[in-house]
Amino acid sequence: MKKILLALGAVSLTFLLSACAITDVNHYKDVKPQLDLEKFFLGTTDAWGMFQQRNGAVVKRFNVVIDTKKIGDELVLDERFVYDDGSKQQRIWRLRKNTDGRWIGKADDVKGEAIGEIAGNALKWQYTLLLPVDGSIYEMAMDDWMYLIDDNTMINRTKMNKFGFEVGEVTLFFRRRG
Repeated sequence: MKKILLALGAVSLTFLLSACAITDVNHYKDVKPQLDLEKFFLGTTDAWGMFQQRNGAVVKRFNVVIDTKKIGDELVLDERFVYDDGSKQQRIWRLRKNTDGRWIGKADDVKGEAIGEIAGNALKWQYTLLLPVDGSIYEMAMDDWMYLIDDNTMINRTKMNKFGFEVGEVTLFFRRRG
């Protein structure tokens, strides 16, 4: 009985702590510097990142070069990844700003649209990534937060979830060139 009570207590504590997590980007509305997505990404940006399993183990590291240009009302980010195992990947994001101020994003490996909101120095993206693993495609719910540190530096943390359970986390550091 004691083990059951301890397990229930642990589950209750987990729900309580997750309820305290900041989910509203407006929490950052007064934080400076203010993030201007176009200004930050136009041109070339370098990024370095890693994927960690939910137990904290780093299982993949990578570098990314992002070339961004404005085409009509779209911001086009051409991301070229090189992973620590030598494999490569390309993702092209097409972003546009909605009349309500939110950003809408599309990429070939994103199901539907990514929805982004900016407040202050923060951008909150939410989308479903189609992730290939061992010949299968998994739909991963991405809770993606980007924080502008200064005019040339941004940090990105993304929690990956499947069926409501956290699978892992991606951390990226962006640095604008020039």
